[in-house]
Amino acid sequence: MKPRSYSILLSLFFLSLFHCAAVGQKAAGEAYRVETVKMPQGLTAQTGGVDFMPDGRLVACFMRGEVMTYDLHTQAWKRFAEGLLLPLGILAVNDSAVLVMQLSGLTRIKDTDGDGQADLYENAASDFGMSGNYHEFAYGPVRDKSGNLFIALNTASSGDGIRSIVRGKINRRGRDGADGHAEMFSVVPYRGWVMELTPDGKLHPFASGFRSPNGLGFDPDGNLLVTDNQSDWVPTSALYHVREGRFYGHPASLVWRKGWEDRDPFNAPVEELNRIRTVAAVQFPQGIMANSPSQPLADVTKGKFGPFAGQLFVGEMNRDRIVRVMLEKVGGELQGACIPFIDGHGLRVGNNRLAFAPDGSLWVGQIGFGGWVGKSGIQKIVFTGKMPMDVYTMHLTRTGFELTFTQPVDPASAGDTANYKMRRYRYEYRKKDISEGIDVAPQVDVRDIPVTAVTLSGDHRKVSLTLGKLDPGYIYELKLGPISNPSGVPLANRLVCYTLNKLIP
Repeated sequence: MKPRSYSILLSLFFLSLFHCAAVGQKAAGEAYRVETVKMPQGLTAQTGGVDFMPDGRLVACFMRGEVMTYDLHTQAWKRFAEGLLLPLGILAVNDSAVLVMQLSGLTRIKDTDGDGQADLYENAASDFGMSGNYHEFAYGPVRDKSGNLFIALNTASSGDGIRSIVRGKINRRGRDGADGHAEMFSVVPYRGWVMELTPDGKLHPFASGFRSPNGLGFDPDGNLLVTDNQSDWVPTSALYHVREGRFYGHPASLVWRKGWEDRDPFNAPVEELNRIRTVAAVQFPQGIMANSPSQPLADVTKGKFGPFAGQLFVGEMNRDRIVRVMLEKVGGELQGACIPFIDGHGLRVGNNRLAFAPDGSLWVGQIGFGGWVGKSGIQKIVFTGKMPMDVYTMHLTRTGFELTFTQPVDPASAGDTANYKMRRYRYEYRKKDISEGIDVAPQVDVRDIPVTAVTLSGDHRKVSLTLGKLDPGYIYELKLGPISNPSGVPLANRLVCYTLNKLIP
């Protein structure tokens, strides 16, 4: 082949790739539109929480202490409350009352005279410790179907200390002194715990083992789901199905668990910790899927937000991304897959809190605070009514996985085994060495897994993948090739990762 002919062909090849990428972005952009909400002048819009009141108004709290309401019809903001301390969660109780999770406790805020501004602040729960460490943030609340509220308490940072005056009793075994306090710690109750507040006003320790659980939510079946952020003892960020009495991996909080009061949890045998640990339902591969996940939110809009009813959307703080999660129950436990939902398309970084409006649009509260990566403000994502071209679900089978698509796929591209690149790996649960830093999350036991057969359903909406081998305890990362619908519109997202904890019996 002559050099000029080769050059022309190479140029055409890359132009076709760019065209496919542009078509994919256009298709995603046609299905969902990102809009930026104008914030009130003078407000530092570091959004700690968003929710909707029964009358349809947005209510949001901000890290400088304000609570604001927003009328979606008039686009007018109004101050509802102020003077709060680093609030990182809000729950609308009714049209005149909210619950706000500030640093020092859960506060009930009411407008008793109907003028649109709060005049009553009540302590709803504060029976937990504070050491004065800057990292002792608090998250929530979320409410279950029985009226119980759940909040989550951060561990303290190894980069900061303990003040001379604290709230709650001190147990110094909750801080690892063997390596210069290099790990997150829990020296006051109940740092690293999810807590339950019952309708009678009593706050109970519910589940332990969290590092930085910046996100609580429920799936449509009422399962409590909590995200945790990667660092020591948390090798990659994850989504947990949280149940009472369970331990979820970070040892610091164990000093507040019966039987561990006089033990050093940081230097307990890893085998023992691993034996009592409940593993994540879904792991978000670090640097691949998510670096700092936030609030999980179930799509209960009954189709107003598109085809993903019942699935979860999870905010991502470090990227201009929202992640979608597809859960299923295998062997009595939840596990499943995660996939990007929106990358870019005008979405900003710092996606901290999520809430669905009555019209089905997804509102995203964003935060740039201290060392947290992100912009500040609120955006909303609107479903345009045009069906996205995407992976709808990923289910485990006895021989591999079954993919369902939102649209029929082109048989030629979807039936080609070369368009399915699968590998599996795991993250090791262990204590980190100081020299590794907090952001190292090495994949271990990495192996390419051949897709030996592809079977397409008669309606061209499902593809069954047969794999050479399935092993529990691994993440299965699937990269899809140029699969399209019959009109040539490619997939909006080509990366999906399944956390395989249990095989189908």
